[in-house]
Amino acid sequence: MYLGIAILAAILLVYMVMASQFESLLDPFIIIFTVPLAIMGAIWMLFITGTTMSVTALVGMVLLVGIVVNNGIVLIDYINQLREKHGYDLWVAILVGGKRRMRPVLMTALTTIISMVPLALKLGSGAEIWAPLARSVIGGLTLSTFLTLILIPIIYLFFEQIALKRAMKKHKIEMKPIGRPAGFDLSFIQ
Repeated sequence: MYLGIAILAAILLVYMVMASQFESLLDPFIIIFTVPLAIMGAIWMLFITGTTMSVTALVGMVLLVGIVVNNGIVLIDYINQLREKHGYDLWVAILVGGKRRMRPVLMTALTTIISMVPLALKLGSGAEIWAPLARSVIGGLTLSTFLTLILIPIIYLFFEQIALKRAMKKHKIEMKPIGRPAGFDLSFIQ
């Protein structure tokens, strides 16, 4: 019960910190989408390994909130920088940002996952106590990293298109088509 409240409090606190950092309520909302993915991955891993839900598994889920949100911040912040500082179009910024930030996101996730493997395999004395924590972190981070690289850019594109439509309607600007730009060439992405 109390750890469930702790997970919700962690999500709320992380959201508030991100809202102040991004000076936006939308970007942190998009990043917070990674948290349910992480919790689903943790539950999935506990189910597959036959590990019961315990206090240490729930502590692993609280730990996941911070790690997973970090990967989302790395991706969304870079996409925003490409759009604001370098003037990239929405689609181009998402594609370039996704490609250039894939390695840092994967490195963060893989180092954490690999470091948890000895605990998850119950190697060493006392590891059986921490195995549920390690398994929940491995499962949550695996699923959320994969989906962060795919789903978060899609959600970002969706919300940015809605914001663009509203801004154009509010300022009575003629709508240009939203979607892949005409003559869009992927060969420049390096």
